[in-house]
This record gives sequence, structure tokens and C-alpha cells, in this order.
Amino acid sequence: MIAPLVLFLISAAGLALAFLMPGMQALVLVAGPSALASFLLLLQGAWQRRSARLRREWILIDGSNVMYWRDNTPRLDTLREVIDALIARGLTPCVVFDANAGYLLNDRYMDDADFARALDLPDAQVFVVPKGTPADPFLLRAAADHGARIVTNDRYRDWAEDHPEITQKGFLVPGDYRNGALRLALEPAS
Repeated sequence: MIAPLVLFLISAAGLALAFLMPGMQALVLVAGPSALASFLLLLQGAWQRRSARLRREWILIDGSNVMYWRDNTPRLDTLREVIDALIARGLTPCVVFDANAGYLLNDRYMDDADFARALDLPDAQVFVVPKGTPADPFLLRAAADHGARIVTNDRYRDWAEDHPEITQKGFLVPGDYRNGALRLALEPAS
């Protein structure tokens, strides 16, 4: 099957030829409907891709918690493995860090863009909370606003009164490493 873009380009070339070359006007009868049909297929494909992006299932990652999962040592590769596992399950991860996370990993401040580059994620999917602001309430509020779950081993007990959703099964997604293998308690969203 010929891709709609290729068909459109061929049809458009046929139309141009029909208008520019004497004696080729009959080509309009074939190239015109073909160009229109292939253009409509291109629009339909673009609409389907846009709709698929809007249907993403977002999942938040408590980056400052997850980076300690392997051997209780802060590591970006641990976080990267969790991100890859979530993406493989069709989820769209957003990572939230405490302001001091860069110091724990690299002895320097790291902002959203620094972490996004290090994790190979778009800047919009990484957030470092401002200094002096705890990440926990930000994570919980963002999860509630977007109907997302949170990957963390934190139980957020200090925030339970304001965020009763933390007691819902599957809202908090714990994980660890057993025999060097990542394990996520990722249940279907309720």
C-alpha cells in the first residue's frame, strides 16, 4: 500500500503536469481526485495521532525517592530503568525532584532541563520543585489534578488528611530491586 503522503505528492505532481503541459489536461481527471483523497487521508492520520497523544495515561515519579531504590544509593540509572519500564507499559512518565536532588547525585544544583537531558525526557516531563518547597504536596496535587498515579515507596502519611486518595489501591506504585531486577507493583488504574 502506498503511503498517503507519497500518493499525495505523486498526485500533486500530476496536477502540476496537467496544468503546465499542453495536451495533458485529461490527467486532472485522475490526479485531482487522487490528490483530494490522499490529502483527506493525511488529515485523518494527523487527527488520529493527536487523539492518541491526548489519551496518554500519565504517571508521576517521585524522582528523589526512586533514585534510591537500588542499594539505597542515589542513581540516575535506577530512575532511567523505572522510566523505561513505565514507557514499555504504555505510560507517560513525569518526574518530580526535590531541589537538592542534583547535589545528591552530582554535587551541584540541577534544574528541570539538566535532569531532562540526563534522563532523555522532554523538559515538560521533568520538574524540580523550588528550594524550600517539599515535593510531596506538589506530587499529590498534580496527581489529583491529572488523575495520575505516583511511583514511590513513600506513603505520604503527613499528607493523608488533605489527600485521602493515597489510601486507594494502586494510587501509589511501590517498587524495588530483587536479585538485581526491577519490580514495580503496577496494578491497572482503578
